[in-house]
Amino acid sequence: MAEFNGSWNIEINTPMGKQEGVLVLNQSGGDLSGSMAQGGDSTDIENGSVADDQASWDVKVSKPMPLTLGFTAHLDGDNIGGKVKLGAFGEADFSGTPA
Repeated sequence: MAEFNGSWNIEINTPMGKQEGVLVLNQSGGDLSGSMAQGGDSTDIENGSVADDQASWDVKVSKPMPLTLGFTAHLDGDNIGGKVKLGAFGEADFSGTPA
């Protein structure tokens, strides 16, 4: 089973342009906690969980507009990637490399 522990520089390719941030994840069994920092703001992840080799969590952001992002992710070696649900704006890909 993958271990979702670490820090990543992430990029999200949204309809509003590329968004960048730093993601920190801490796995304890099937539970996932951590934070995401973007543009000087940091917020804790919510509803984090790990099942098999997939992780999911939510993050409430305020930039570029208030929105709850719903992440699903997998690890590929040292890198992280997956999809982000952007509410009414659909879904986007994200990727991350070790910070």
